[in-house]
Amino acid sequence: QLQLVESGGGLVQPGGSLRLSCAASGFTLDSYAVGWFRQAPGQEREGVSCISSNGGSTNYADSVQGRYTISRDNAKNTVYLQMNGLKPEDTAVYYCAPHCDGDFVDYWGQGTQVTVSS
Repeated sequence: QLQLVESGGGLVQPGGSLRLSCAASGFTLDSYAVGWFRQAPGQEREGVSCISSNGGSTNYADSVQGRYTISRDNAKNTVYLQMNGLKPEDTAVYYCAPHCDGDFVDYWGQGTQVTVSS
């Protein structure tokens, strides 16, 4: 299984910023598109953003468009999610996966908790 490890979450006040990292373990990430997903308590997991294998194409959920930026550094085998202007409704566990469609993800890591609260 392709294993990714998420990090960078935490507690932040509304309007604050965080940068999440998604690091590949045991394989080279540069052949894969990578998606960020999130799951809030009591809600289904939803797609947040995705980036193509070479970084040339990105997309975002409407709810985060203009606030989040996805990027990747294939030399570091890592994908990032810069989150600005955070809102309480962004609170969730954030996951990354080597696919843009969560329905095709076989394995989910532990994720990283993001909590936006004053």
